[in-house]
Formats: sequence, structure tokens, C-alpha cells
Amino acid sequence: MYPHPTILKTLAVLGPLAVTSAALAHVTLETAEAPANSSYKAVLRVPHGCDGQATHTVRVQVPEGLIAVKPMPKPGWQLTTVKGPYAKTYDYFGSKLSEGVKEVVWSGGELLDEHYDEFVLRGRLADLPAGTVLYFKTVQECANGAERWIEIPAEGQKASDLKYPAPSLKVIEKKSASH
Repeated sequence: MYPHPTILKTLAVLGPLAVTSAALAHVTLETAEAPANSSYKAVLRVPHGCDGQATHTVRVQVPEGLIAVKPMPKPGWQLTTVKGPYAKTYDYFGSKLSEGVKEVVWSGGELLDEHYDEFVLRGRLADLPAGTVLYFKTVQECANGAERWIEIPAEGQKASDLKYPAPSLKVIEKKSASH
């Protein structure tokens, strides 16, 4: 038996939409632009689990240039941080800061595949040149695998060209205060 022509037409129309929505279902930042030398609240949006399984751990690598990071605890999840040296020393309100949080891990929770959640951390953007892009490499761990949102576009490539793009933040020019 062959499928009815109406079913074939429906699949032809809806099939590409299913692929498109799956390709768009990746970890993203709620705010993808922020001015240099300002506070930044990174809200990482996690839209699903791993191939039908619940996410039990979310790991976020803090990009160089985001300093003095403080993650937000989540009820039902254990929060840990990994600290280490920065690539350089940063000025932080008149103090010299040469080390801090390099990775944030939320574990022991359960984000079902059919649910959505957000994971939040806050820090200070260093005085970076406008146009700088910071990548928040993120790994979702599930019982039988992981989704690794760690790909960074090569020169001339777009994040949308990648299967597992890392969430990104574009540093924009700091607006001058008007009097």
C-alpha cells in the first residue's frame, strides 16, 4: 500500500518545518548583545533534553572577558563552580582581578525533554572592543548522552550553519551618558 496523496502533500509541506524547528532548538542567550565594561546577566535558555531524555546537568564554560561571575541557584539543582586564572588581569572597580569563575555547573535536577528552563549567571564584561563575540560553550548531560552546544563559527561562517552552535554574546559600544 502506498500513502494517500493528501498525506504525501501534507508531509511535503510540514516536513521542512519539522527540520527547521529542530535546527532552531538549541541553547541560546536571552540577550545576545551588551555594552563593554557593563554588568551582564546571562540567561541561558534550554528548550529541551537529549533525544527524548531529561537533562540532569548543565555545564557552562564562562568566556574570557566575563569576570566576577556569580551564578543563580536553582531549586532542585546543585550548583558548583570551577575557579581558575584569567588569561590576563582585569580592572574591577579599581581592584585587580586575575582569577575567578571559569565554569558553572547545575546538576542533579531534571529538565524533561518536553519542558523548557533557564539557567542564569551574572558577571561584568571587561572593557572589550565593540564587535567582540564571547561564546558560552554549554553541555547538557542526560542519562544516555549529551548535547554539546560548543561549536564556534569559523571566519565567514554563521552560527546558523552549525549543528551545535555555542550561545554567543556580541559586545557593543558603550553608550556615553548624556547630560
